[in-house]
Amino acid sequence: MRQILWLVVAVAFVAGLVVPDGTESAQEECPPRDPRVAAPYAVTGYWVIPRADPCVTRRMVAAIRGIGGDTLITFGPRFSVGEDPALAGCVVDGLPCARLSGKEVRRVYSYATSEEFGKGLLRCPGIDRRIESGGRVFYRVSLAASCSDPVHDLVLVSTDGDGLGNLMAEAAAYGMTVFPGLPAAPQREGKPWEPDHAHTAALNAFTARVLADYRTRWGASKAFGGVYQSFELAARDRVQKDPIIALYAAQHEVVAAALPGKRIVVSPYIDARRGRGFPPAQVEAGMADIAGTRAGLPMAIAVQDGRGTGKVPVYGGHESTATVEPRLVPVVGEVSYREAYYGATRDYIEAAARHVPGGVELWVNVEGFEPTPAAGECGRVEPLPLRGRTTKARIDRQVMAAGTHASKIISYGWEPFFTCQARYDTPSLADDIASGWQQPIIVSASEKEMNGRPGILVEGYNLRGGTLRVQGTVIRPEWYGRGRLESAWAPYTPAGPLTSITATNEAGHSSTSPYVISR
Repeated sequence: MRQILWLVVAVAFVAGLVVPDGTESAQEECPPRDPRVAAPYAVTGYWVIPRADPCVTRRMVAAIRGIGGDTLITFGPRFSVGEDPALAGCVVDGLPCARLSGKEVRRVYSYATSEEFGKGLLRCPGIDRRIESGGRVFYRVSLAASCSDPVHDLVLVSTDGDGLGNLMAEAAAYGMTVFPGLPAAPQREGKPWEPDHAHTAALNAFTARVLADYRTRWGASKAFGGVYQSFELAARDRVQKDPIIALYAAQHEVVAAALPGKRIVVSPYIDARRGRGFPPAQVEAGMADIAGTRAGLPMAIAVQDGRGTGKVPVYGGHESTATVEPRLVPVVGEVSYREAYYGATRDYIEAAARHVPGGVELWVNVEGFEPTPAAGECGRVEPLPLRGRTTKARIDRQVMAAGTHASKIISYGWEPFFTCQARYDTPSLADDIASGWQQPIIVSASEKEMNGRPGILVEGYNLRGGTLRVQGTVIRPEWYGRGRLESAWAPYTPAGPLTSITATNEAGHSSTSPYVISR
């Protein structure tokens, strides 16, 4: 432990010596970019945390690109009601930043972020300001309809550096796409899962200013793909005047006005727990409600698969009477899948795929963690709840459960779940993916005749060459195809109600879990 702490301190000390204040000169001190995609995995997007250090950002983006990532998503900071005590050090012209000389301040909002804004955020001379105070950077933004109004609502912004700007610069250099999080709505007191609509007008006014600044700075950048809707909701049938859908509709109208043609990414959750969740049949209506808020913009609905939180299991239909796997016991108890859940991830993704609304792409967000940590396992310590690190084989099973329906698979979240190590000399989950990316993953299998002969058609990743093991019989595919996924066909006539299939490709790598066809 002392060696690890010494290494962290040493790295921080060296970084402090070699990284100047200016972003451009700091980036010149970073290691050269490595554009290679050495281990292209099925997951191609990750939630990330913007970092003020440009070299840390470059290493993170390079690592994600190295395993095939092309998409980066950030959470939007909370647009909070009231003045955050952390803003007490903000002083301008001898006055606290929350005061205006000769003007009445009616209400103050706070916004703590990891980005630095440009002139697009600032509208009212003398009131809207970029402020350097006490060694920190702040922004003061008026939400008044007119700069000459006698009464103003203010947003005080604190930042720890231009992490988002660093991320955008690296993504552009690597040919990747970034979806920054929209400012997240204030939450209702006593009902934090709902937005406080008393402040939606203020939120939208501030959102418009933030997006105007994004348009000015990044409008011409291919790396700027759109925005991520940070306020979470369930992909289920909802009440007629649902407050979260109302928030989405209002805020997405602002996005459409500021960023025409850009994509909105939404990642709703599913919950299959009996008594607390909802059955798969409700997902189609949930998708339609969400799509109805897109304000004419393209939208990606990235359904959370639920396995990381333990709200939805990953199992085959033939396993419904089996006891849930040990990592799910703390969530639902030691019972069967059928007793604990309405269905599995595949059931919910298939329900979402039955009618994908126009203008929408179906993505799947595979949760890259375990519900609780195990002894000796790294994971998330804060914020609560505690989460544990999962395995590459478990992620493979989640990819299998996404099936052929998802046009893109992304994952929450890169840090700490893909990067943490139980010890300094043990591999991270990202390391395991890099070493095992060639292992085949079968996402679909079915009986299919070809040229009048019965056989098995499988689809997935890294299938080319090698063999299929079907119910213990090794057979060699006679046909391969490639579209968005790889395909392989082999002659075989199933003899029973269940057919278990694994693949070994021409590189000698085998799938980590079998795919089972139920007849």
